[in-house]
Amino acid sequence: MGTSPAGDRRRVAVTGVGVVSPCGIGAEAFWDGLLGPAPEGERRVHDFDPARYFDNPKEARRTDRFTQFALAAAAEALEQSGQPEAAPLRRGVWVGTGVGGLITVEDQVVVRHEKGARRVSPFLVPMMMANAAAAAISMRYGWQGPCETTVTACAAGTHSIANGARLISSGRCDAVIAGSSEAAMTATGIAGFTNMTALSSSGVSRPFDRDRDGFVMAEGGAVLVLEEWESARRRGATILAEVLGSASTADAHHITAPSPGGSGAIACMQLALEDAGVDPSEVRHVNAHGTSTPLNDAAEAEAIAKLFGSPGPPVTSIKGVTGHSLGAAGALEAVSVVLSMVKELLPPTAGYEHPDPALAPIDIVHGEPRPWQPGPTLSNSFGFGGHNGCLVFGPPDRPQA
Repeated sequence: MGTSPAGDRRRVAVTGVGVVSPCGIGAEAFWDGLLGPAPEGERRVHDFDPARYFDNPKEARRTDRFTQFALAAAAEALEQSGQPEAAPLRRGVWVGTGVGGLITVEDQVVVRHEKGARRVSPFLVPMMMANAAAAAISMRYGWQGPCETTVTACAAGTHSIANGARLISSGRCDAVIAGSSEAAMTATGIAGFTNMTALSSSGVSRPFDRDRDGFVMAEGGAVLVLEEWESARRRGATILAEVLGSASTADAHHITAPSPGGSGAIACMQLALEDAGVDPSEVRHVNAHGTSTPLNDAAEAEAIAKLFGSPGPPVTSIKGVTGHSLGAAGALEAVSVVLSMVKELLPPTAGYEHPDPALAPIDIVHGEPRPWQPGPTLSNSFGFGGHNGCLVFGPPDRPQA
């Protein structure tokens, strides 16, 4: 999270998690979903009721769905965490997205086309803007520190959590709500991904499987409450995990395809481990980006094998269950890592049935959940545009050097 793992950098605790996902609303339902079979059909959040999170229906109607998800996740995470002991200016919000308020944009374009410009909602801009979710959380809870948004495609959630953790480790903030949200499953959004042949033609997410043919589009949102470690301990908060380090790099190669041989991913993973002060031999789990696309899975498997050797640490991808929620994916996966540590169980990679002989050999958890002794975990996100993000988490009881 800084230039080196040494020095005066402050430790970052995770004291709360909240999640809205296609496989469950709320952390426990989400976890149960990760251990079950993959949902059938579209990976939408079908049972989400925004009215639960707003004082009146009018306020909900003036909030895009991606912001609604973020507010719901923040409410759960803060309830679990309790109130961090920090002045308002020392509490920050960093919530990312890949697309922002696409539902609002598409709806209002239709309104203008069919009814004229005067009928376009005056709330169009504040509903569609990418920073709407971060702003809404900040205003709802009165957190007056940095309130920012990272928009780096599918790496947005991972980058946002890393950026939020840096605010704490550097001493700027004592608590940060960090995560990401996405609700971009509009007719035009789906058509765009379909026409670029990124989506699975079979409608099945098969991370790292021989028969993978693209990702299954999804929506969702997740946030973590991050706190300065000693402050969290003093107030008696339950510390779920620790953010040990992170990194961000760019492939500088292609707008959608990964760099050859996974070189960008390798560099990002190495830098994240260096930032965390963790040797590759200490890593006990890799939460893969694992989208189920032919090129990305092949590049990531090669990168993991080159960095850790074969078979290396256990590798999971939750996208077999959740689908790919674009900018929300990294935050959903960060929550899954934290829950894996709490539960001492690694969820299986749903959809993985047939090993691909063309992939570098890695130890993919599949079939059944795998018990483990929680240890340093790497969580990867690699987005369109060549954005790479990696987070390193550790269990709360990890011995300090």
